[in-house]
Amino acid sequence: MRRWRLVLGGTAESACGGLGAADGGMDGALAALYDRDGHGGQGGAGGGGGRNGGPRGAGLGASAPSVADWLSDIRRYFPSSVVQVMQTDAMERLGLRRMLMEPETLEAVEPDVHLVGALLSLSEVMPEAARESARAVVRRVVEDLERRLAQRTRSVVQGALDRSARTRRPRRVADIDWDRTIRRNLAHYLPEYRTVVPRTLVGYARRSRGVQRDVVLAVDQSGSMAESVVYAGVLGSVLASVRAVKTSMVVFDTSVVDLTDRIGDPVEVLFGTRLGGGTDINRALAYCEGVIGRPQDSVLVLISDLHEGGVRAEMVRRVASLTASGVQVVVLLALSDEGAPSYSRENAAALAALGVPAFACTPDRFPDLMAAAVEGRSLSDWAPS
Repeated sequence: MRRWRLVLGGTAESACGGLGAADGGMDGALAALYDRDGHGGQGGAGGGGGRNGGPRGAGLGASAPSVADWLSDIRRYFPSSVVQVMQTDAMERLGLRRMLMEPETLEAVEPDVHLVGALLSLSEVMPEAARESARAVVRRVVEDLERRLAQRTRSVVQGALDRSARTRRPRRVADIDWDRTIRRNLAHYLPEYRTVVPRTLVGYARRSRGVQRDVVLAVDQSGSMAESVVYAGVLGSVLASVRAVKTSMVVFDTSVVDLTDRIGDPVEVLFGTRLGGGTDINRALAYCEGVIGRPQDSVLVLISDLHEGGVRAEMVRRVASLTASGVQVVVLLALSDEGAPSYSRENAAALAALGVPAFACTPDRFPDLMAAAVEGRSLSDWAPS
């Protein structure tokens, strides 16, 4: 009865009963597209129209912010096959095609990460002539993000790379790692003087040439991860500009696409993604294993809500194998300003048991995260701080 009520719309409430609070958003998303007055019945897949036929009279119109919200909603509520049908219907019924064909419409709104996610979700059904308008909007947002994030990311990560090399002959007092020096010399503690005699110094060796770390970004491109995909594309491009870091980037759903050859241009990276679809984390990790050639000097950043559609046990085993080989594995449930989305707590707990904490990270903290990973610090300690 719940499904019939969602299919038929508000006019069927007396026959089918009402909807719970959890279904309100889903019903609203359907009504905005298929109801002619916001209360009639929804048409079938493929855009059969409201129960009374004809185009809807009220709803989103050509309001770009409302359209962006609606596109985000349908990715949240429906499987990818349904989302694709609704997006195709919306191109005609909600005037999305017209909106994207008119550059002045997009130029009139304030572009943000959410709008970029919406445009990327439409890229496969977008008319070719509209892609340049959308690309211009995406580039504006990307350039703004790069201005805000690039300088600090480069300086923090480069500083961490410089500090990550250890030496027993630090050249300056400032290069001494006091924490590791004290730990190394605890056996030489003199109780009568209440001091440690540092027979062995541990310090930082400065290195500026050659690749010191390999970083692999594996990004879940399922619909719920749209904002994370945008930030990952920008930050991946920034990391790739750090000479001492070799950065690779793959995106995945049930298949894996390597976008490393585009990583110098985050707009090209983003248009190489395909938001929506299932999730096979195990397959993505298998691909990353083949990319990683120096496990002891590699950081793998998996950005996913961990809702695994592949073989869960194999996915956990593969993470264990990667960490055992020396790879620093980082799991981000979200790389966004909005906190962690719905995620698999069971899989997060399984990875935490392997010493791989899973947590959300805001873009402004990502440089510090990478610095901690590059230096080999415990992320279980870093994340709560």
